[in-house]
Amino acid sequence: MKINLKAYSGNILLFFNTLIVFLLIFENELIIPQWLQPLGRMHPMLLHFPIVLLLVSLIMEFLQFNIKEDSRAFYQSITSKIMFFGILLAAITVIMGIFLSLEDSYEGGEVLNWHKWSGVSIVFLASLIYVFRSSNWYKGAVVKAGAIILSFSIILAGHFGAVLTHGDNFVLEPITKSQLVPIEEALVYDHVIQPIFQEKCVSCHSDEKLKGKLKLTDSVSIMKGGKTGKLYVPGDPQVSLLLERIHMPISNKKHMPPSGKPQLSPEEVRILFQWIKDRPDFKKRVIDLPLSDSLRILAAARLKPSVNVGEEYDFAAADQQTIEDLNNFYRMVSPVSRESPALAVSFFSKNAYNSKSLEELSEIKEQIVSLRLSRMPVKDGDLDFISKLKELRKLDLNFTDISGSGLQDLSALKKLQVLSLSGTKVKVQQLLPLISNKNLRELSVWNTSLTEKDILQLKKANSSLNIITGFKDDGTTLIQLSKPFLKSSSRVFQNRKNVQLNHPRKDVIIRYTLDGKDPDSLTSPVFKKDIQISDNAIIRAKAYKAGWKSSEISNFTFYRSAFKPDSISLLCIPDISYKGNGTKTLIDGQLAEPDINNTNWQGFKEKDMLLILNFKQPVKISSTVLNSIVNVNSSVFPPSRIEVYGGSDQDNLKLLNSFDPKMPAQKDPQQTFKYEVKFKPALVSYLKVIAKPVKKLPSWHPAKGKPALILFDEILIN
Repeated sequence: MKINLKAYSGNILLFFNTLIVFLLIFENELIIPQWLQPLGRMHPMLLHFPIVLLLVSLIMEFLQFNIKEDSRAFYQSITSKIMFFGILLAAITVIMGIFLSLEDSYEGGEVLNWHKWSGVSIVFLASLIYVFRSSNWYKGAVVKAGAIILSFSIILAGHFGAVLTHGDNFVLEPITKSQLVPIEEALVYDHVIQPIFQEKCVSCHSDEKLKGKLKLTDSVSIMKGGKTGKLYVPGDPQVSLLLERIHMPISNKKHMPPSGKPQLSPEEVRILFQWIKDRPDFKKRVIDLPLSDSLRILAAARLKPSVNVGEEYDFAAADQQTIEDLNNFYRMVSPVSRESPALAVSFFSKNAYNSKSLEELSEIKEQIVSLRLSRMPVKDGDLDFISKLKELRKLDLNFTDISGSGLQDLSALKKLQVLSLSGTKVKVQQLLPLISNKNLRELSVWNTSLTEKDILQLKKANSSLNIITGFKDDGTTLIQLSKPFLKSSSRVFQNRKNVQLNHPRKDVIIRYTLDGKDPDSLTSPVFKKDIQISDNAIIRAKAYKAGWKSSEISNFTFYRSAFKPDSISLLCIPDISYKGNGTKTLIDGQLAEPDINNTNWQGFKEKDMLLILNFKQPVKISSTVLNSIVNVNSSVFPPSRIEVYGGSDQDNLKLLNSFDPKMPAQKDPQQTFKYEVKFKPALVSYLKVIAKPVKKLPSWHPAKGKPALILFDEILIN
């Protein structure tokens, strides 16, 4: 039976128009059930179809008078069908949009209202045109006016929809973006942090779309946080919600920005990390940060160079891919300012630093103008490579292991302006050849053995040199000592270890305990040369000095791994976000920081971690331990099972034992675990370790049903 579309179309459009009016009248009383919410979320997917159909029908409507009389009836029939289906889809899209606007993500802002009412007007106006287009008076100027007004409404609705989705000024932003702010005028929040929020976050967290009741458009709202709590913990980025959501797997619905939106670059993530670590101050200027501060270095690359510097570099920029390859978890390479060829390099991890990590900078040695090696185990021999950095202006060697015997190599650095040697063993005679360099304008030597007489001798040799000798205690100021630190490079050892503690201040007494108790100033042992340990141990240390407040307690945990394999093979591909430092990550003796943001972790998801360890000489073992971390909110769970196989034939290994770690509860905090698998002593040449990720997250988890991520960074064998 042939259906007469014209007979039913008017009633269908009347029904949908009436339904829209009903929803608008009772909008504030409606609660959309969960099963209906997916329909509302299809609004962005469907809206393009009615736009195309309506615009095509309006163009045809506008041009109908140019059609010959004998073809006009057929032409109008085709136009009516296209217009009807366009109006029908537009009405359904409007209903979906009303459902979507009732979710918590939207708070009924001005832009949302404009978008809603312009969308509703499209349906109402198009329906009127459809109903009356067969009337005698619907011709000429009326047709053209209706087509123009409806087209304008479509453009208006699309514009406000784009503002809701992508943020204000999305289309014109590339050509209207404000000029770069000079670094000396820039505020950390206004000119470094807020532009990141504006570009990547504000489209979902503004007055118009308040997702999670979190607004990121002003400092008051940022400090207030959202529905799930404070956005950050000042000074502690590891437990801050902002970084936690950023580092969630992109498949997790709580990952921010959401999948499909522009993601933060690694540089932007580092900026937010350092901003929180430095305790956010919304009024602080960039130049108030120390020159060596990581946030200042990163910010400088996004700002206009200082107008006061006036230094131009006559060398070419380094290859961008080379710079990216040199950036890792212990070393940062970045331009000193936007579009500058000059590079600043900073090292962060004592455990990861060695001469090779310094020599890897050879490809960019012509561009390095600033090198920060503070507290790294730099030796005098390393100064030979540093002396080849002919463009170097600033060198930070504070609290390194140099004795000063290699300082003469630095005489080759004719452009050196700032040299920091605080906390080192340098002597005045070693410094005299260096300060003859007239470009050198600042020398830091506090907490060294230099006397006032030595300082006067240096000033006499170079009267224009600013020599920083540090704080002089007059006996009236009580200052807290900093915590003792480890001089040892690794916290994993094979048989026994001599642990060395250190402190930047001289004549400090360090007391420690091995029984888990807090050290005190009377009964706890005094650290002298070293502390010998031969098994797993926790050393708690505290610094004391007359006239000073005692330091806070340092905690150092050491683990014994009696056997180190001669080779290791990973028979699976790590997660793209957690590659670690290749297979050696698991046997390098370096424990990752207890933070899932640390790139030393190696991760596995969906597929099992499968590891083969080979010993050239058979070893007798009875346990293996995997060092891991759990962060429930970021879908980082314990493995569901760990299996250990061993034997002399790689193709015929026997199961030694297995272990099923306890699963975390919903509100468990982030923490590290040592998962130990014990078994009867076995003589093995090959060891196979399998760790199985949780296949489906529990029903209480936001990403329920999806696979969990497992993270490891070291395997201990005893």
